[in-house]
Amino acid sequence: MNNDGGKGSYVEPEFNRDMNYIADRITRDSATWPVEPGRYRLIAARACPWANRAIIVRQLLGLEDVISMGLAGPVHDQRSWTFDLDPGGVDPVLGIERLQEAYFARIPDYERGITVPAMVDVPSGQVVTNNFPQITQDFFFEWRDHHRPDAPNLWPDDVREEMEEVMQRIFTEVNNGVYRCGFAGTQAAYDQAYDRLFAALDWLEERLTDRRYLMGDAITEADVRLFTTLARFDPVYHGHFKCNRNKLIEMPALWAYARDLFQTPGFGDTIDFDQIKAHYYVVHTDINPTQVIPKGPDLASWHEPHGREKLAA
Repeated sequence: MNNDGGKGSYVEPEFNRDMNYIADRITRDSATWPVEPGRYRLIAARACPWANRAIIVRQLLGLEDVISMGLAGPVHDQRSWTFDLDPGGVDPVLGIERLQEAYFARIPDYERGITVPAMVDVPSGQVVTNNFPQITQDFFFEWRDHHRPDAPNLWPDDVREEMEEVMQRIFTEVNNGVYRCGFAGTQAAYDQAYDRLFAALDWLEERLTDRRYLMGDAITEADVRLFTTLARFDPVYHGHFKCNRNKLIEMPALWAYARDLFQTPGFGDTIDFDQIKAHYYVVHTDINPTQVIPKGPDLASWHEPHGREKLAA
């Protein structure tokens, strides 16, 4: 996600995420944007935690042959994410160098941040939506006729109400909480953000002590949403965003839980730690003006046994 609106500066007196996205949806009964295999392209970036959600859910549900995917490079400028990972710097399906071009094809005077993930209509080259929480929810509910036969139930009815509450707290206090720390422009704002973040992490540590996943014995959307922040915690948020009360590896339940997910197909194979570090340390020049990328931490321990199987019913 690039939510600076083109300002080139991320630090604010008190960080507030702009949640005003293109609200269109791809649905089974839509006259404008109907579910149609092969028509849409997910544009994401492995560096971005919000886009990483969509990459994971697409793979868990088996939608790879139904929704194509283009990946932007980890380092963008003030204008847009770019396709510098592709030959010639051009997305091979959309034929564009910048994601910005798909936004302008839809809204010529689009003034907000050019964000990932974004769903793009391939025939018209227009962005359909960049509403990241809705994108993954629609992958499950609207594209379910195209899921693989053994796809997980990411939105189980029996825990839906509680799951919504858990996801909301994770979003406000953890997913967004690390940014609230990192982009705080005053000591008071940082101190408050820091306390809120670690209060939430302590709550999650306790919750995951006696259950394998957030909602019990099966992976849900809630786990996807938490995982993308945990994967970035020690490599980026602990140092770059000053979330340094402790590292993830020092929280036994959360660390084992994160490894459990990382070693599950669809999770760890979507993570590129080099791209993640490059994105944060190079793009946020007001936080890291030298753009020097740290060599550490040692990430080999993500592959160590997690022992979480014993928590399954």
